[in-house]
Amino acid sequence: MERINFATKSPFEPLRGFSRAVQVGNQLYISGTTATLSSGEVVAPGDAYQQTRFVIGRIRQVLTAAGFTIHDVVRTRLSVTNIGKWEEYARAHREAFEIVRPASSIVQVAKLVDARLVLEMEVDAVRGGAEVRNIDIPDVTI
Repeated sequence: MERINFATKSPFEPLRGFSRAVQVGNQLYISGTTATLSSGEVVAPGDAYQQTRFVIGRIRQVLTAAGFTIHDVVRTRLSVTNIGKWEEYARAHREAFEIVRPASSIVQVAKLVDARLVLEMEVDAVRGGAEVRNIDIPDVTI
């Protein structure tokens, strides 16, 4: 099976030796993505909502370059520096994924590579995963 590595102009990719995304078959794994321009400039310093929107926009670009869509996303992982602002992260996430509703986690971390960054997000996608059927699981009884 062919492996395809995707790169952006992020200064961190060659510095750390990683790919922005790796595709193997119909699966795409997008690395932790922050609100950083290729110049290294931080977008919307300290703003949880705007940084989340920016990151999701960058992730959409990567998905598109690989021939995937936002509807193929099956998992998101959000590492945030202030869980107290979870509603701001959640609002931006919901705006992008309300219909898709991937498996997701949000955890607080001590800090990211730049103190102005408040979010790093990873995404897994499976091409062809766009057709959604929702099943409600009942509460566990004790």
